[in-house]
Amino acid sequence: MINSISDPDNLALSAKHTSSPAQGAITFLGTGTSTGVPQLGCSCPTCLSTDQRDKRLRTSAVISVNNKSILIDAGPDLRQQLITNKTHKLDAILLTHVHYDHVSGLDDVRPLGEMRIYGERKVLDQIKRNMPYCFGKYKFPGVPNLDLFEIDENEFTIDGLKITPIRVMHAKLPILGYRIGDIAYLTDVKTIDENEFSKLKNLKILVLSALRRTEHFSHLSLSEAIKLSKKIGANVTYFTHASHEIGLQSELDKELPKNIHFAYDNLTINF
Repeated sequence: MINSISDPDNLALSAKHTSSPAQGAITFLGTGTSTGVPQLGCSCPTCLSTDQRDKRLRTSAVISVNNKSILIDAGPDLRQQLITNKTHKLDAILLTHVHYDHVSGLDDVRPLGEMRIYGERKVLDQIKRNMPYCFGKYKFPGVPNLDLFEIDENEFTIDGLKITPIRVMHAKLPILGYRIGDIAYLTDVKTIDENEFSKLKNLKILVLSALRRTEHFSHLSLSEAIKLSKKIGANVTYFTHASHEIGLQSELDKELPKNIHFAYDNLTINF
């Protein structure tokens, strides 16, 4: 069953940069594109790097606010990512879209108990097709207990946290990013309609995908991501969803404008 939801209240979050105590935090579980870094069979300098920051699992993140932990996307590396970051509790999962590198780890949440999954109807319908053993009338013992909630572009709440979906385009595929308080997470972006920028004002932290240096038909290049991040104007921007073609982490920050950085796996930022 797919549940329909509405926004029962209009509670907004207020997040501030602080080191102690933190109002909230984002942990980058993975910052790599669909093939990961190193890429299988590749011997480029990035794939051969011994710098752990150049080892990028598939893109995912946990945003923690007010003792609630919200996972954004659940790729094929999810089990490893949650164990590495000692994440033993999740309150909900937000799905951006249905591509394999963003949803194929959903089965891994079995040990965490009942899990609320939020996504657009087309995404939830595909999850039900991919995981029919979770949604039949008679479920086999031990399968994931997934509670599906249909969302659209309207704001909604999870346990009092206001979530604002952001419509972005992944080439011709409409997908969602999310704003929680003063942080926004936008992955697999190629373009954003002008009408959506009003949802991205006064951000403390912007997370934005930047695939590689050369142009791509469905992802922002590095130069395009820099341009877009300047237009949005967050206090600080962290790029994610990188391919091996992006180059070495040790060199990236030297090239980027002030207040724009490349995230890396297991990085936690307090806000």
